[in-house]
Amino acid sequence: MEVTRRAYPSDVTDDEWSFLLPYLLLVREDAAQRQYPLRELFNALRYVVRTGCTWRYLPHDLPPWATCYQQWARWRDARVFEALTDDLRQVLRLNEARPADPSAVIFDSRTLQSTPESGHRAGYDGAKRRKGSKVHVAVDTLGHLLAAVVTPANEQDRAQVGVLAEEVQVASGQSVTLAYADQGYTGEVPAQTAEQHGIALQVVKLGHTKRGFVLLPRRWVVERSLSWSARYKRLARDYERLAVSLQQLHYLAFAGLMLAKAAGLNLLPGA
Repeated sequence: MEVTRRAYPSDVTDDEWSFLLPYLLLVREDAAQRQYPLRELFNALRYVVRTGCTWRYLPHDLPPWATCYQQWARWRDARVFEALTDDLRQVLRLNEARPADPSAVIFDSRTLQSTPESGHRAGYDGAKRRKGSKVHVAVDTLGHLLAAVVTPANEQDRAQVGVLAEEVQVASGQSVTLAYADQGYTGEVPAQTAEQHGIALQVVKLGHTKRGFVLLPRRWVVERSLSWSARYKRLARDYERLAVSLQQLHYLAFAGLMLAKAAGLNLLPGA
């Protein structure tokens, strides 16, 4: 099927697509049941996550929304974007003359306001005074995503250390030995939980004499990464019925950020 529409800013480039295609091919690209180009289905997904558009409001020059959603669900359930972020992270780290897998990570979380779609699994975050979901993330010291976990917003950050540490070690091949975090992770229990996974948890505390804005060591990296993901309008609130959808959309958003960075550095095949 030939595509004749005008491109959207969220469309993938030729160089990006040559890198992406092997990850997205769950069946042959020329399979008999495929009616629309796989690239157009992915472009529709990128349009949704970047603009915040609901599925039924996809522009008419993209494939039908139901077809796009079904393909997204297949990619989501196959965890293709986790594999994509893992490989992109290694490519970008090697370009910085660093080991492919990190030895240190930073933990943090962000609370997203619930919507009627996600309200059934929402919790109330007393600190943020917001009902919704909390996305707990771990990034390396360059800001690249290693793990993302979604919980109700009333769940404490320190209670997710074990899950994050386990996910981090799986993604890094057991290479991580140190994790930085804010004061929400203070206590013996989270430190012991991290230690069970071979990670020393170091809490970066805010000075008692703080006046105005203070750039805290290491913590600013993950806060910058979360601000990057906030540019994706679909992630401005929790619009997803399933927690796994919100989780995998974060991997997709970070994959897009890392892919653009790799393309800018001419690290993609054919670039």
